[in-house]
Amino acid sequence: MQEFPFVSKLDEKEYGPRESGLTKELIEEQIGQAMTVEEAVEKKKLFMLDYHDMLLTFVNDVRELDGTTLYGSRTLFFLTEQGTLRPIAIELTRPKGKPPILAEAWSQVFTPQQWDGTGSWVWKLAKAHVLAHDSGYHQLVNHWLRTHCCVEPYIIAANRQLSRMHPIFRLLHPHFRYTMQINAKSREKLINADGIIERAFSPGRYSMMLSSAAYKEHWRFDMEALPADLIRRGMAVEEEDGTLTLTIKDYPYANDGLLVWESIKEWTSDYVKHYYSSAADVTGDKELNGWWDEVRTQGHADKKDEPWWPKLDSRESLVQVLTSIMWVTSGHHAAVNFAQYPLAGYFLNRPTIARKKMPVEEGPDRAEHMADFRAKPEKELLEVFPSQFQAVLVMTVLHVLSSHWPDEQHMGRHMEPAWEADPIIKSAFEKLQDNMLKNEGIIDERNEAEDLKNRCGAGVMPYELFKRSSGAGDTGKGLPYSISI
Repeated sequence: MQEFPFVSKLDEKEYGPRESGLTKELIEEQIGQAMTVEEAVEKKKLFMLDYHDMLLTFVNDVRELDGTTLYGSRTLFFLTEQGTLRPIAIELTRPKGKPPILAEAWSQVFTPQQWDGTGSWVWKLAKAHVLAHDSGYHQLVNHWLRTHCCVEPYIIAANRQLSRMHPIFRLLHPHFRYTMQINAKSREKLINADGIIERAFSPGRYSMMLSSAAYKEHWRFDMEALPADLIRRGMAVEEEDGTLTLTIKDYPYANDGLLVWESIKEWTSDYVKHYYSSAADVTGDKELNGWWDEVRTQGHADKKDEPWWPKLDSRESLVQVLTSIMWVTSGHHAAVNFAQYPLAGYFLNRPTIARKKMPVEEGPDRAEHMADFRAKPEKELLEVFPSQFQAVLVMTVLHVLSSHWPDEQHMGRHMEPAWEADPIIKSAFEKLQDNMLKNEGIIDERNEAEDLKNRCGAGVMPYELFKRSSGAGDTGKGLPYSISI
């Protein structure tokens, strides 16, 4: 968190009070008066999973659907001395409803320090709701939107504007392999009307609307680069010399991802400098600029006039653009996709839907709901979790999505014929191969380091998502060039 107090940006006349219930007094109590909130923010000790504004605008619509419910949510974490995150509070919010029954907004904060039976079970229910929110956002935004969906304009424009002999087409070609085909399958089975996502995730038939809203509000090409993404989310700080300092030192995605990012950037830089000797070569390449212009003005037409679009006016800007695209298709997608079954196949870890509202929520049926909850809290929790059908459906799909196929081409292993034919490019690619191999060794060492609690310890999965090599099947590692599953 970079500021306090937490305030919503939504219209309070429509969605209720903008002020959060996560107050200074509550937070300081939960961290044992170890420091003030202001000190915790300054020392970068507070982190938030913030789905409040994004989900709150969909709550009333989703609640009209059968078998699902939704809240806006904020989940607050405290960074411990061991470098792990401890959840300290969950805030669930319902906006103003349709009068007269639910005319007023409702919000409540839940904490883990509940030493009575009812409070303990309520905390479990609150966690189940937040996990469903996180599962939906992960699948609809971080996975589908930011990788599968937003890569399509790069592919279409490349095929329309770049000849197959163009060096940039040859560089990007393996990163586009099978993506359009797998996206077509997704539109038939996963994200279609009444498809798997709509049947098994909390937003239901509003799932694609949520994804579109996230695109409108948050997607920026310049923020898809890993360093920029980390800085934007408050997970890293850029120092005066341009280096990054992570706010969580043991952050496996960032630590290992930056190894991959730098390897891709070095390979791209060597490649671009071989074919473009100056900035004038970049600005004078009509095919290249035709490709980038189509990406911006047609592929992302509703954002074509945004000031953050990079200009292809130098070799450095071209390297940054290409590295960002290649990172998204390889590293980003590998990280959000290939651990889905290992981490979420057991649906209690990552429920995709919350089917019932909190029993403590204010409303005409609160007394009856609370009586049922107190009598059989375990039944209440099971009725919040996905149904058996939904759980098995998602588990099966995640197993397929997390699997590698025998004909995959992995980053730094498969060399395109055109690269091999040019001695300078071949040498640059062999350097990429060496870097990827070194990265695997570094990752193995980190996974054995007992002081890195987020990737080493009893019951802790080693973080291997950025290890280049993988056999076929569900392995929890492997770095393909492209989004092919």
